[in-house]
Amino acid sequence: MKRLPNILTITRIFLAVFLLFFLLHSDLILPSWVDPSWVNYFSCLIFCLASLTDFFDGYIARHCKVESTFGEVFDPLADKMLILSAFIALLLLGRANAWAVFIILSREFFITGLRVVVASSGKSIAASYLGKYKTGFQIAAIAFLLADFFPGGDVLLWLATFMTFYSGVDYTIKYYKSAS
Repeated sequence: MKRLPNILTITRIFLAVFLLFFLLHSDLILPSWVDPSWVNYFSCLIFCLASLTDFFDGYIARHCKVESTFGEVFDPLADKMLILSAFIALLLLGRANAWAVFIILSREFFITGLRVVVASSGKSIAASYLGKYKTGFQIAAIAFLLADFFPGGDVLLWLATFMTFYSGVDYTIKYYKSAS
């Protein structure tokens, strides 16, 4: 049980790589008779399973008190890799708006850098519920866009973009208040 959160984090990293490979090269993996819609559904399933590992690794680590430095560093990186792989594939498949993806990924990298600065000063800024909502909107938007079956993926993407930007501004304000 002690290593399970880290195993889930590593699994998420591998699933992120596999997701991108599968979406870009499914023709190399699957027989030609497989309908393209099944590629969409399977990629959505991969993404959703990988997203669940994010919930469970954190839940297990906190509730079983097996938090680790590895988890603190690699859990957010695994999250970013999963989101990045999905958005790269969605952009290349023409299913996501490039500006929305740019705003989301820019915020993710900016806040990651800000967290490094905060950590290097020996301080910490507690994550807010806005970050959880942001993640939920991102996961929902990506799942809808990957499935490419349900309407509303574009709307969810722009809601995720707004929540991502808003939570980034909130985090930045908290940083500047703590630095004063």
